[in-house]
Amino acid sequence: MDELLKVGVIANTHGVRGELKVFPTTDDPKRFLELDQVILDTGKSKERMEIEKIRFFKNMVILKFKGLDDINDALALRKMELFVTRDQAVPLGENEYFIADLIGLSAVSDEGEELGKLSDVISSAANDIYVITKEGAPDLLVPAIKQCIKKVDMERGSIEIHLLKGLREVNQK
Repeated sequence: MDELLKVGVIANTHGVRGELKVFPTTDDPKRFLELDQVILDTGKSKERMEIEKIRFFKNMVILKFKGLDDINDALALRKMELFVTRDQAVPLGENEYFIADLIGLSAVSDEGEELGKLSDVISSAANDIYVITKEGAPDLLVPAIKQCIKKVDMERGSIEIHLLKGLREVNQK
């Protein structure tokens, strides 16, 4: 399990005083209000950044880090990812999982067929979509709904999937 969980990606600067527009990669952008700091992945290192101010604009989070007061310094942070540690994460409810924990699970149909590995989760307005990858086969896109996702077993590292009628055929087009 990854010890760091991604909560956002710096999209751009906002204004000239070092504020940053962050695209949230969390279900609830308001969770930023509870954070005092985040971890910035510079590509070379991971640095703890103390949050000075948070506000919201449209679908973005506007962050101001302490000590970052200039647009030129802020420009250098574009496209960098922001993370939190597991102890800073929002508590999960029943049958809820962090995407980072789902990636890599072995996918098996409820009929016992090895479908591949869960390689990605696509967020959509209606529901998440699990991408199942198997060498030599096209990716299988499975909606993350209770009719399809029958069981997630984190201890065994597997996910049991019921393939609705026609789902496999839709994926092959």
